Amino acid sequence: MNDTITKILLHWGLEKSEVKQIYHTAWQVGEQYVLKEYQNREMLERNLKILRILDDMKIPVGKIVPTRDNRQYISSEDALYFLAEKLPGKHISHFGEDMGLAFKMGEIIANLHIAFQKCEDVEGLWNNSLLDEMNGWVKSSLEEAGWKYISKKEYEETTEQLALVYDSLPVQLIHRDVHFGNFLFENGVFSGYIDFDLSQRNIRIFDICYFLLGLLCEEESSDFSEEMWLPFLENVFAGYESRLEISEAEKRAVPYVMECIELLFVAYFEREQDARCAEDAFHLYEFVKKREDRIYESLHAGRSAFPEGEKMCRATE
Repeated sequence: MNDTITKILLHWGLEKSEVKQIYHTAWQVGEQYVLKEYQNREMLERNLKILRILDDMKIPVGKIVPTRDNRQYISSEDALYFLAEKLPGKHISHFGEDMGLAFKMGEIIANLHIAFQKCEDVEGLWNNSLLDEMNGWVKSSLEEAGWKYISKKEYEETTEQLALVYDSLPVQLIHRDVHFGNFLFENGVFSGYIDFDLSQRNIRIFDICYFLLGLLCEEESSDFSEEMWLPFLENVFAGYESRLEISEAEKRAVPYVMECIELLFVAYFEREQDARCAEDAFHLYEFVKKREDRIYESLHAGRSAFPEGEKMCRATE
């Protein structure tokens, strides 16, 4: 594979650079660049258009580096590749009780959503619906598995709660994979967004709900606990609302969106025959289900107090 990457880098005159694989479809090239591989041309071209629009708006994303003959990407051996400038900063790994960071993350997600509104005319955007997924492949998968984790009756009740408010929820382009791994910080200051591979048009609160659920998944590998989750949620939403208003319908829908996201993961991991991850996802569904009222109350509690200028969490060393 290294020989293949070296040949690809000839197109940028970087064949002598040190290369380090950082993901199964991404390589760091020297200290300045990241090379990404795609199998799907439509996905690649859509992502490049989004990156160009965001970059033109001065949103911190990896700037596309053209080849020596001024191409945006190249094709080689049934795969497609593009090169981008490597953003400064690292991923946050410890966040503990940092409610300042929670508020800031709400602002960061809202700023991305504001910028995404300028990308709505990008050709080939994936129009998706969480409700359609729940009534489609998710339900079919759980049914095929014999309703192993949740009864059909409880599943339909959960889906119906979302259906009652779904048509009133704002839809726009979203990131769809919001977690700390896709946000970079340098010396405690936000430095950039990465990975738009799953970006799609969907309900906008999906991004916030997905991010907050992910914090519970990371509990064992960080200094975060379930007790901190509701205050963190309160401050993330407060930060978001400092930039974009969240409707009452969206606030009502938050616990149901979270529950449906976890049931989606149950169905996905059932298909993958990953029993442990499917069980973990169902436990998160139950966690949210038991706290529906507290979640809704937290969304109306307003911003928790935290010291002005509080230092944000350190990035991974």
